[in-house]
Amino acid sequence: MSERHDITAVSGGRVREYLSEMGPSWVAGAIAAGPASMASLLTAGASYDYALLWVVVLSAVAGALSQYLAMRLGLLTERGVVGVVEDHLGEWWAWLLVVDVVLAAGVAQLVIMKTVATVSATITGTPAWAWGVLWALVLALGLAGRGYRLLEFVAKLLVAGVVLAFAASLLVVPVDPGAAAAGLVPTLPANSALVAAGILGGAVHVTLITMHSYTMRARDWTREDYGLATFDVGVSMLGAFGVYSVAIFLVAASVLTDPGLGTVGAAQALGPLVGANAQWLFLLGLGGAAVSTLGGNTIVPPYVLADKLGWETDVSDARYRGLLAAVALLSAPGAFVGGAVLGQLVLVLALGTVGTPFAIAVVLYLLNSDAVPESNSTLANLGGIALLAVTGALAANFVREQLSGDFAPLAGAVLVFAVLVALATLGLLVQYALERPTSGDAA
Repeated sequence: MSERHDITAVSGGRVREYLSEMGPSWVAGAIAAGPASMASLLTAGASYDYALLWVVVLSAVAGALSQYLAMRLGLLTERGVVGVVEDHLGEWWAWLLVVDVVLAAGVAQLVIMKTVATVSATITGTPAWAWGVLWALVLALGLAGRGYRLLEFVAKLLVAGVVLAFAASLLVVPVDPGAAAAGLVPTLPANSALVAAGILGGAVHVTLITMHSYTMRARDWTREDYGLATFDVGVSMLGAFGVYSVAIFLVAASVLTDPGLGTVGAAQALGPLVGANAQWLFLLGLGGAAVSTLGGNTIVPPYVLADKLGWETDVSDARYRGLLAAVALLSAPGAFVGGAVLGQLVLVLALGTVGTPFAIAVVLYLLNSDAVPESNSTLANLGGIALLAVTGALAANFVREQLSGDFAPLAGAVLVFAVLVALATLGLLVQYALERPTSGDAA
């Protein structure tokens, strides 16, 4: 039996070396720390003061756990997740995962571009449509020309800057320490379940789970890098994303009272309340978060499509490079989308959350099958089952919310997609129960 790999592997590494080499989980963190998550955090703080702080902390833990499971599958197979699914579950399952990811990431791309263009227009005064076209060109030239390593560098730089900006805004916002401490006690105020679901849904998402195997392959990480990869997940999701989430929530809970402000509106509202410094720190943080999320999200559809089609998943393959440029350019129309961005961000989370339980079920199945040389530990499986239960509840809440809203065609599309992935998830669980794959010793 080969050397076992589990979360304790991180203790055998050197922290200084890890800090210089980490990266793939920061790309996932860049997507998680985006405008959709920010909208949920702002709504929670403005609507319920500090009461949902415990949910914010829990979201960082849940996000780190889902990334750890995805990381484990990617390292132990040393392949992209779609190819592993096709080999061990079949082509139909692989295509369903691809559709799940492309749909969630594609819709998100348009709304994120709208947010980026709106923030850019607010800062500069230049029309949002012009920024949409410019950012699409920058994405196409940068990602298709330089590939993953450029994205990782920018993601680490922007996420670090965003975290610092929001953390600094706390220095000029009057936080109530006693009320914040009380918010760490689990309780759900009336009518807060959907908001809490949105916070958790931003951290545990189908795009984050599926992309991780590809970003690690881009770095040529193998099982020998297990400690580094675990450290990478901890620092990015538990550390950077956790600070980002807590800082935004505390700012909103401390000074905002209108949950309908949205992301840009919240930044603008801070000026009269606590001064221009907080306003500009928040606005710059929002801009950095939106840009890093846009770049990270752009690479997700090309990764899964190229893997399914048997192409290389880096810019050395002209077909993959063409896919990457196409996704970047097709994001430009997002700047022309009308309507309130806050409601559109909720819809983005709805679509992504609906598809997330299926992705988690796929990862858990494979981690307990002969796809990997060592099966999951009992603790990792319990954590994965808890994630599956939580994301399933989130999906149900979001579908119910959409069906009760005003967008009947969109609600119908969400419902059809939800039924499809729910049946697929149930079928996968039944298949696992019937086959009972042989498990190795606990990791």
